[in-house]
Amino acid sequence: MSTEAVKWAMDDAPMLRTASGKPDSTARHVLQALAEHADKQGRNAHPSVTRLQYRTGFDRRTVQRAMRRLEDARLITRDGSVQDRVKWRLAMHLLRPASDWEELERAEDDGRAAAAERKRRSRAKKVTHSESVTVTDAECVTEGDVTHSDSVRHALERRDVTHSASGRHALSAAVTTNQPPVEPPTTPMAEGGDHSYGPRALGPNAPIDDDGFALTDAMRGWAIRTFGNALDIDYETAQFVDHFRAQAVHRPNWAAEWQKWIRRSAKFASERQRTNNVLQLPSGQTLTGTDARVAGWLALASGEENQ
Repeated sequence: MSTEAVKWAMDDAPMLRTASGKPDSTARHVLQALAEHADKQGRNAHPSVTRLQYRTGFDRRTVQRAMRRLEDARLITRDGSVQDRVKWRLAMHLLRPASDWEELERAEDDGRAAAAERKRRSRAKKVTHSESVTVTDAECVTEGDVTHSDSVRHALERRDVTHSASGRHALSAAVTTNQPPVEPPTTPMAEGGDHSYGPRALGPNAPIDDDGFALTDAMRGWAIRTFGNALDIDYETAQFVDHFRAQAVHRPNWAAEWQKWIRRSAKFASERQRTNNVLQLPSGQTLTGTDARVAGWLALASGEENQ
């Protein structure tokens, strides 16, 4: 085997093209296998077709057709015979044009530019253009009993109240039923499709924002078909986005990660429903826990006596 002949077949030989203009990788592979049997001048290569089949993995007809294409392109020529096999000579004076390498480099640069443009457009969708922003003077929106923006404290009061039904903390909930709720100051929203996923702290975007995660109609439809009205889809999606913003981790498939989150939330909701005994009496009183279980047993016993 000659390293000169093998290098020529691998790097320097002109690349044959198919009818569609793509590289003829089959002929290239056969040429490389043939070069392994040539001397450093590219002569005296006479492997059998069976040997070329073994080296390349192609069937016999494929190898023969590739040899004909190489011969038609004059990359190999017949140079006598030995033991009923044709001796081939490689046309090592024929060299691949430098434009082949330049074309590959140009295609790679174009691919990188296209990827950068797609990323730029994705980021641009999350940015509000200056023409659509309304500027309001601070004196027009500051009331007498509101702390001015120069102050280090917010004028709005925040209260930590636990809702009796959901068990969730609501920082902006009203103290009494007669008092209107106090809303915290608004911050920029992360837009995804037609839905908003809650406030985002100022600073670099999290991976979930850079990747442009959005709740689509197809995703919402899947959740409703699978779990009905057991879940608040918008609330769960906001929780999902906030979680991964806090984690600042990347996921290769955000839609699949969102589905896993919804399934887990539905499971937890189902478990809570089974473990939290709640009984509504005709009088309007609500019994929970042990009281609800005892009332249920009494109702069951009363029903059996009436039968």
